[in-house]
Amino acid sequence: MRVKQKKRGISVHAISGTHVVMLGLDASLIARRELLGFAIERTDHTEDERYWLKGYKTFKETLPDPVPGSLHSTLEHPVQSFLWSDYTAKPDHDYTYRIRPLHGRPKFLTTGRDVVVRVQTEPVDQGEHAIYFNRGAITSQAYARRFGNLPPSGTSDPDAARAWLSRGLLEGAIDFIAQAKGSRFSLRGALYEFTYEPIIEALKEASSRGSDVKIVYEAGKEKKGGKLVLTSTSKGNAKAIKKAGVPGEMLIKRTKRKAIPHNKFIVLLDRGRPIQVWTGSTNITPSGFLGQSNVGHLVRHKDLSKRFLAYWEQLAQDPEWNDLRDWVEAHTPRPGVLALNSITPLFSPRRSSKMLDWYADQIEAAEQTVVFTAAFGVNNKLAQRFAMDKDFLRYIVTEKKPSPKNMAMLSRDRDTKVAFGTALGRDARRNKIPGWKLDEWYMNESHFRTRGHVFYVHTKYLGVDLLTADPLVFSGSANFSVNSLLRNDENMLLIRGNTRVADVYMTEFDRLFRHFYFRNVANRLALAGNSDDSKAVYLDPTDGWVSDHFRKGTFRSRRRVMFR
Repeated sequence: MRVKQKKRGISVHAISGTHVVMLGLDASLIARRELLGFAIERTDHTEDERYWLKGYKTFKETLPDPVPGSLHSTLEHPVQSFLWSDYTAKPDHDYTYRIRPLHGRPKFLTTGRDVVVRVQTEPVDQGEHAIYFNRGAITSQAYARRFGNLPPSGTSDPDAARAWLSRGLLEGAIDFIAQAKGSRFSLRGALYEFTYEPIIEALKEASSRGSDVKIVYEAGKEKKGGKLVLTSTSKGNAKAIKKAGVPGEMLIKRTKRKAIPHNKFIVLLDRGRPIQVWTGSTNITPSGFLGQSNVGHLVRHKDLSKRFLAYWEQLAQDPEWNDLRDWVEAHTPRPGVLALNSITPLFSPRRSSKMLDWYADQIEAAEQTVVFTAAFGVNNKLAQRFAMDKDFLRYIVTEKKPSPKNMAMLSRDRDTKVAFGTALGRDARRNKIPGWKLDEWYMNESHFRTRGHVFYVHTKYLGVDLLTADPLVFSGSANFSVNSLLRNDENMLLIRGNTRVADVYMTEFDRLFRHFYFRNVANRLALAGNSDDSKAVYLDPTDGWVSDHFRKGTFRSRRRVMFR
């Protein structure tokens, strides 16, 4: 949902997703005179609550020694930014936000005229699409405060900890499977990793209710020491299947793949007719649902479901690589211009990686903004388009810091901003940064996941011009890489023109990007020995903070203009 309001030189553009509301602010020359920031009040009409929101930063003049990790009312310690997001919003809620400009000096604040905007957050499940994002970045202050840095199993309330981390993703997947009630329904899944007990049990229960359940899963081998041995994923799947006692008739081994059978989709059929498909980036593992950032995307679309089923029927034959590539190219050719208000599936493996050129063309053709998540780095073809001189912002979130060569390319244009997964106060998952007193204002935090390749960013989506009336969202299992196109079993949704889908992806990207961008900046300053607490902890007691938001060509100025 998108709403705009303006009063006395202050304008607000609200964009609501499911769990996030973004407020893009702007101010006239007169309105920003002696502007010290914005107080923000939220009224939740759904739950009948109203209160002024809080932040971490304070004016040193009025609160010189804040308790580490404490929060303070924006009525006294305002937001000094022209973009603010509410990450505590709930789906399908009716909210009013009151934005109050504060002027003057910290000890003598005066108020401007309030701007009021009323928004309805998106339901997670509505109509054709249900979109479930987990919390993902669990090395967070919120998890530390609630659950004391313990894994879910070590907390006093494991169910609450799991529910907080999952944020509906696990529940959504189980509810999708639970629709298979009786012999009229069937489920057809292609799952790379298949080890998470709640999902395995949900599929077993569907089968026990009389539904026909078939799962294609990784059971292939790789060469090690001159011998063919099961891959680590195959071993993990076999162990979990044995432990859960999954009936053999439910299972189809995928062994003849070229690289990895990386799909994570399930098709629901009613009387043999495909009606819904669950897809996205989420592996069927504890980390997939509770650790890494992930999305589950359910689509109720008969033609799309039919095409996923046709692809599944090929996978179920455990085809050789070349045979499957021929089928994929014939049935999901590289698209040209996507039709208005359309959903187009794309499958792998393919004969060529020319889809990367197509994705690159979409990035180059952007007119408003581009957002991109990359679990395993940014392919050079895409990086080149992010490096082009454009007068609008492009954002990237990746699991690891790009290589120096790749980073140099991405940094060529100052309007491309990159954030990567990290913990606060560490340059890597376990390497602490010396010399910076993070406990001055932040709690210590840890990560309950200690093994694996991806700890933070596992989503794979690309958004183009998301705030326009004609957005593009590409989301699925594929990592926008040569391997994902040529060698892996993969799927991708190409969605054009759905502003509701775009708003959900945009707001969730904002949550992820700003979470890690802040950490990257803080850690970089600490490593450089430039960690001035007055800049990190305290608010500017003058209107000096405003100027960078209006200096032509700066990052903050372009961001403000983007949300006009």
